[in-house]
Amino acid sequence: MFDYLIRNGRVVDGTGLPWITADVGITDDRISAVGALGRASAKQTIDATGKVVCPGFVDAHVHGDLPLLADPIHEQGVQQGVTTHVIGQDGVAFAPASPATMAYMRRYTAGFNGNLPTPGHDWHSIGEFLAQFDGQSSINACVLIPNGNVRMEVMGLDPRKPTASELSRMKVLVREGMEQGAVGLSSGLDYVPSIYADEDELTALCEEIVPFGGVYVTHMRGYNREKAPAALQEVFNIGKRARCGVHVSHFNCLADQTIPLLDAARAGGVDVTFDLYCYLYGSTIVAMLTLPPETLEGGIEATVERLKLPATRKNLEIAFANPRFPIETIRLASLPHDKYRHLEGQALPQAAELCGQSVLDFTCDLLIATDLAAGCVIRHFAERQESDVLKLLKHPLMMAGSDGIYVGGKPHPRGTGCFARYLGHHVRNGDWTLEEAVMKCSYHVSRRFGLKDRGLIREGLAADVVVFDADTIADRSTYDDGKALAVGVEHVFVNGTPVLLSGERTNARPGRGLKRG
Repeated sequence: MFDYLIRNGRVVDGTGLPWITADVGITDDRISAVGALGRASAKQTIDATGKVVCPGFVDAHVHGDLPLLADPIHEQGVQQGVTTHVIGQDGVAFAPASPATMAYMRRYTAGFNGNLPTPGHDWHSIGEFLAQFDGQSSINACVLIPNGNVRMEVMGLDPRKPTASELSRMKVLVREGMEQGAVGLSSGLDYVPSIYADEDELTALCEEIVPFGGVYVTHMRGYNREKAPAALQEVFNIGKRARCGVHVSHFNCLADQTIPLLDAARAGGVDVTFDLYCYLYGSTIVAMLTLPPETLEGGIEATVERLKLPATRKNLEIAFANPRFPIETIRLASLPHDKYRHLEGQALPQAAELCGQSVLDFTCDLLIATDLAAGCVIRHFAERQESDVLKLLKHPLMMAGSDGIYVGGKPHPRGTGCFARYLGHHVRNGDWTLEEAVMKCSYHVSRRFGLKDRGLIREGLAADVVVFDADTIADRSTYDDGKALAVGVEHVFVNGTPVLLSGERTNARPGRGLKRG
């Protein structure tokens, strides 16, 4: 007898092959049978006639580290069929972390990771962090080792090359993290202190993940027409030198410029892939977009004190007159301060005008008040169009990652809508077949990150299973309401336990910290 028997569904198994009509039996935490199970019995039977039955979706890039612990029900992902998060992104996250590193990372990344309270949870190492998710969250999590954490553990926020001794200690930390179950190494080369790592340092660290089959995942040094070629070349160089797989996060690039570079790198033996969300706007912290790296040196306190000085603001006039990113498109998403919270949803220039200040002075005062934790939504760059998204999502190297951010009153809609948009809008619009969509949201990601028992509907694998209506699955979130939950997913099983039944959340927390392999 099965625990659950899902009957008569259109089984899309995750391989990209055409769907078949079949039943799926679940026993304990495993898929125990797939096929014609007409005489079988079960404790609970689900009629999936006319519905899609597929593997749970794996979010290749998402900021769910603290949100999954602070809000373990996590309807934002569950209502889209997401059953696993890949966390530890962008080189600035939460393990490994001494108390000093943890305090910095919580504050510095609050605008996108959320400095959320996590009572009852305590960790320092990768292994301890993974253990926090066992039976404590509705979905699974696997973890990347952030290079910024490793750097800070050894040399603080010092913006220089490591000595040979320091690099050796950093390599030990990476090796330990891989031994404890990490799936790879991440970098965020726009964020402090990850930004200070050069190609040599990153290559040396990546050499430590190779024996474990780990992957190097990077928010590279630039994505626009001017920066992308050199940034990609650095990624390719690291892959060649370290002989590891490389993966570019949120590949918000010009398709016609970068696809030939990706294809040439693959032809030259570089194991490169990328993830993508299906929006023309991104989301990050205001400080990274508006302040030059040198203004951020020394950490949060040093930066805040620097911003109070008239001389600093005078020096910033050039940066604001010639910004790295289009300031006029910055829309404030998360302002954790009572004086400014009412401005969430406003464009940065309009918010400054409402406060009777110049954009420069308003931005400096906002960053001081929020301890640099102001988060925002921003247009990638005007040259990038919907056609770029469509060309990239059709590329075989692409996999789905929401880059979901779950803090603030006006968050980016991708956290609650990305996967539903892929399975709904882009399938019904003919941009993907149903089978392609499921594959790029499940097995393609699981395979990349070494989650060998996830991503497929196959006997003996983990029972992360989703049942959805292909005609009605849809994103409802917008830039005005980024919290609106998706619709169309009816049932979600995580490790054989239902976390969504008939569209209703259960209180189950069967998630696990997943280790590579």
